[in-house]
Formats: sequence, structure tokens, C-alpha cells
Amino acid sequence: MNRITMRSIPILMYHEVAVAARPDFVRFTVTVRQFAWQMRWLARMGFSPISMDQLVGARQDPWVLPRRPVAITFDDGFAECGRTAPPILMEHGFTATFYLVAGLLGKPSEWLERELGFRLPLMKVEAIRALQRDGMHFGSHTVTHPRLAQISPAEIHDELVRSRGILEQALACRIEHLAYPFGSHDETVLKLARDAGYVTACTTIEARSRGEDLLALRRIPVYGTDSRLDFVSRLFTARPVAPLVRDGIRTLRSRFRAGRS
Repeated sequence: MNRITMRSIPILMYHEVAVAARPDFVRFTVTVRQFAWQMRWLARMGFSPISMDQLVGARQDPWVLPRRPVAITFDDGFAECGRTAPPILMEHGFTATFYLVAGLLGKPSEWLERELGFRLPLMKVEAIRALQRDGMHFGSHTVTHPRLAQISPAEIHDELVRSRGILEQALACRIEHLAYPFGSHDETVLKLARDAGYVTACTTIEARSRGEDLLALRRIPVYGTDSRLDFVSRLFTARPVAPLVRDGIRTLRSRFRAGRS
């Protein structure tokens, strides 16, 4: 498809949505109050959340999308997020995609203990099925949440194929969408994801999505430390306010100096 007609779509990346953030997980926890304001702002500004299937369809016909599309994604499948975020989404008629760690459904987040020294409970299958009935979508976040680019091809294959099997059996639907844990991927991972039958895969590369490989989709992170202005700025530029201001000042200084020379 001609890149001139390709539409730029923000894919928002969340992790935890909770009433209150743990002190050691503040950056990755958006509070319920913050999330409610963000979804209310999207609704007031005319944004329409889309599924990953709709995003794929837009590669063939970008005009099938609503005027202001946005994809909302959640990595990991934390239990509190599964309780708090969906009611806010549904209040506005929104949908979202939750990427689940298939081997740990209903169990603690073992990778967080290795990385940060604590665990958070993950959604149980029954809760996931209820959200599925409410119109939420689900994808794979592998079996155990490893850094895929740092393990062997055989291990990558197992993580990708087995996670699809577990989730498809649990949810009785096709699982064709993936998010790379930690954003870890390389050409080998992309090839094995394609071989495993995934149609899309999300990275943690910070940018709006526009025409890149569907198995290397760029996303916009939403952090608990972001201000409301940061959220709006990220949605349109993929960057928070402070670096944009710094870059603008540098540009003005550069032009001023060039004008004096």
C-alpha cells in the first residue's frame, strides 16, 4: 500500500491499572482515577478504540477505520487491572486488548519477582472469559514472560506456539495477536512469530503505528508518572511534554545562532 494513504494510529500500552500504586511499581501503574480521566478525555475528543483485527484490516483499506482510531492494549494481565479497567472502558463503549501470560493464568507474576522482587496476582480464566463476553479482546504474552531475543530458537518456538494453544483452549477463540515481553525481539523472533501463526505482534518501540511490519508494531507507553498533559502529548507525538519542550528550545537556539552568524 502507498505510504501516503497509510493512516497513523496510536497504540496505547498500559500495564497495571489499580486503585493505588505500589511504591516500587509507580511508573507502570496508572491509578483508576488517572485512567478514568484518560478514557473520558478520549471519548470527549472523539477517539474510537479499535481491535487489533481492525488495525490489520486498515492495512488493506485505511478508510474503514473511524475518524480518530486508537488501540488500547494491556500487557501482563494483572488481576486488579482486569477488575478496574474494563468497567471504565465499557462506560464509554470502548474495547481493549489484554495480552496474557498463558502459563501463569490465575497465578502470581513470577517474572516480576525475578526482576523487581515482588509478585502481583494475574487474572483467572473465569474472569478472562467474563471480560471476553463483555467485548474485550485477548492475545498472547508468551507462556512464562521471557526476553525472547535472549533465549534459543527452540525455546522461542515453544513460548509462542504453546501460549497460543493454552489460550485458544481456555477461551475457545483464535489467538493471533502477540506482545513481546519486555519488548524483546529480533529478526529470529519475528520469523518464529510469523511461523507460529501470529498476525500482529507489539513491541515497546515508542512511536505511533504507521506502515511498519505488523509483527513489529510500535506503541505509545502510558505511565503512572505521566501528567494529563503528558498523556495528550504522547497520544499525538508519542513523547511526553518535557523532551518536546527541550527540543523546541534547542531548535530555537540553533536558529537564533544561525541567524546571527
